[in-house]
Formats: sequence, structure tokens, C-alpha cells
Amino acid sequence: MEVVLAKEKDLEALLALYAKARAFMREHGNGGQWGESYPPRSLLLEDIAKEQLYLMKDGDELLGAFVFFVGEEPDYRTIEGGWLTKNAQYGVIHRVASAGGHGFMRHVVEFCGARAEDLRIDTHRNNAPMRGALKRLGFMPCGTITTGDGGKRIAYERVHSFVFAEQK
Repeated sequence: MEVVLAKEKDLEALLALYAKARAFMREHGNGGQWGESYPPRSLLLEDIAKEQLYLMKDGDELLGAFVFFVGEEPDYRTIEGGWLTKNAQYGVIHRVASAGGHGFMRHVVEFCGARAEDLRIDTHRNNAPMRGALKRLGFMPCGTITTGDGGKRIAYERVHSFVFAEQK
């Protein structure tokens, strides 16, 4: 299994992957988080240009995709609740889509956790599969953030030192 940066040539495969992810979300009671067209082609192209959209592949097979960057997420500046840390630099995970393989999110977190000790992510309250995965992977719910489009999301944080301290 390898993780590579997405390229423009991957766009059609990405659009199909995200369509499959939206269908999965609808089937599991979460039709409102991504609606019918999120993420749009323009946002995927922007993620590709910023070199923050990653593909997880097994040979030529696309297992999934996710956005990862280290820096500040503007939507995370204000939170109803509180972050575990006051770090100005943290890893942000967004737009996770799996082709359906078990354990995909664990691989995403391993990849991102090797690049940033402090990881943050948010998800819709109706996204039970993601919320369960985040709990299993050591993320703590920290409160609620409001996205740029006015949506409310549960914000999670995972701090490497906290995870290892809890496992001892």
C-alpha cells in the first residue's frame, strides 16, 4: 500500500470515489453532510494544486483519498468547547473517502500522524462510521465548529503524546 499525491489525471477516478462515498453516507443516515455534489471538481483541483490531496493505492487500485496539511484551518479558530492543545501548527484531515476497505481510516491516521503530532478533524453528527473510527483511533471530541457554509461539525483532536500515555 502506498500514499501518493493526487494529480489532475486522477480527477475522474476521484469524482467516482467521492460519489461512492456520498452514497455510502446516505445509506448510513448521513445524507446531509456532503449532499449530492461535495466535494466539487473545483475544490478537488484546488486541493491538487496545493499538493494536499492524497491517494491511497494498492498497485493501480484506488483504495481511497483524503486531504492532509499542516497549518491552520480557519474553521477551527472558533470552537464551542475547547481544543486539547493551543498548538498553532497541527495536522488537518479533511474529505476522507474510502473505496470500502476495512481499516482505511487507520492507515490515513498513521500516514498523517507520522507528519504531525497533533491531528484535528471534524465530522457531521450523523456520520456514525467516522465518529466510531475516530474514537477507536484515539481522537477526542473537543466541541463544535461552524464550517464556512454555516454547517455545524463535531471537532476532534488527537495528540500523539496523549495517545501513547493512555496506552501504557
